[in-house]
Amino acid sequence: MPVIRVNGVGLYYELAGAGDPLVLVHGSWSDHGTWAAVLPALAERYRVLVYDRRGHSRSERPAGQGTRTEDEQDLAALTEALDLAPTHVVGSSFGGSTALGLAARRPELFRSIAVHEPPLMGIVGEDPDLEPLVRAMAEKLESVFAHLRAGEDLAGARQFVEEVAFGPGVWDQLPEELRETVLANAPTFLDEQADPGWSFVDLAGLSGYPGPALLTNGTESPPWFAAIISRLAETLPRAEVATFRGAGHVPHVSHPEEYVRSLTGFLDAA
Repeated sequence: MPVIRVNGVGLYYELAGAGDPLVLVHGSWSDHGTWAAVLPALAERYRVLVYDRRGHSRSERPAGQGTRTEDEQDLAALTEALDLAPTHVVGSSFGGSTALGLAARRPELFRSIAVHEPPLMGIVGEDPDLEPLVRAMAEKLESVFAHLRAGEDLAGARQFVEEVAFGPGVWDQLPEELRETVLANAPTFLDEQADPGWSFVDLAGLSGYPGPALLTNGTESPPWFAAIISRLAETLPRAEVATFRGAGHVPHVSHPEEYVRSLTGFLDAA
């Protein structure tokens, strides 16, 4: 099992394909397996790295409160240790927040950046049109946290999937293996959300990021994601925005062919 120790933690990783380097950073609750539907097509053109972020699945789970900055430092150390930098970096959800946070501080590590729906609600928190929606979402998240703090991981995971991320009935439709992954990583989600800076990013730092950036959202996702993408597009000098019609928070899972077309088109241009 390939594990590399960087930034004080053992991270599980896999490399596939050949060509320019491309790093895929997964979101909360999941692991490297979330990229399974798009990895073969991407590996035909790129040297692709997937890995489990700290606290997820096969990677080490350090004790104590963690921060997203640690995930950013892990990403930097991993790309450097495997001699991939500068690299294209793709991030989904919290993985997108991680990639953007690192790009604001270490732009020299990136060839390009592509993120889908990073949950950076802190950067749109003053939008009066979104305030009721964000408040309602925060209340649902607090209920999820209460379940997880009480050790009720199944109840918390089901509520997150059905009331925050996707929709009613989705939990029972998930493959058993995916449900097991979500449950295994539930404690790390609680840890991530306890970081006071999890929903923010250094916009001033991002404004100095010189590389191309692809920002995407799905039409079936909550409306605050479109607002976050718009705010980021105003900040990143070379940003382009794309929307996945009929898709939600994980288009690389639900619409893999469209996702690969969009991403490779951007990377070719970059």
